[in-house]
Amino acid sequence: MRKSFILAIVTFVCLSSCSKQQTVVASGSKHGSDRKPAPDFTLKDENGATVKLSEYKGKVVLLNFWATWCGPCGVEIPWFIEMEQKYKSQGFAVLGVSMDEDGWSAVKPYVAERKMNYRVLLGNDSLAQFYGGLDSLPTSFIVDKDGNIAFTHIGLISKNEYVNEVQCLLGGQPVESASTSASAACPTK
Repeated sequence: MRKSFILAIVTFVCLSSCSKQQTVVASGSKHGSDRKPAPDFTLKDENGATVKLSEYKGKVVLLNFWATWCGPCGVEIPWFIEMEQKYKSQGFAVLGVSMDEDGWSAVKPYVAERKMNYRVLLGNDSLAQFYGGLDSLPTSFIVDKDGNIAFTHIGLISKNEYVNEVQCLLGGQPVESASTSASAACPTK
């Protein structure tokens, strides 16, 4: 019994993020006036179209930095597909920024295989630095309708935590769950 428990803990730690160093799962929310603007960027999507973060002002954006080789990133992708479908009509968008060094040759087949219904962009080291340096994947930022970072997550978190935060920023009520943390309380605008 004890061996199973220890094995479960080790597995969780290994799967909670992909990094070169030990990572602490971090999450935080800020109230409207304390939020900092999300750095704007211009990248190309999988179809070659130019995408600017600033074009999404007025929407809640889940900005997810990920890679095809990252196990926890693969866990989140079905959640994001579901959220894109469920909340898109309410002013929500997911932007997935792949940090794969092999570029589109690795990313396009991965996106097609998983039927990702949200925009996928190819990131670079300069963009990573604008967002504080990405020491671990996945790293996600939830950007409010004013273009400010409301929530930051480093490593794998629960689906309910993402849903709660998005619903709060869209003006709805969070989902009640025993696994939700302090972010279940909607921050003020």
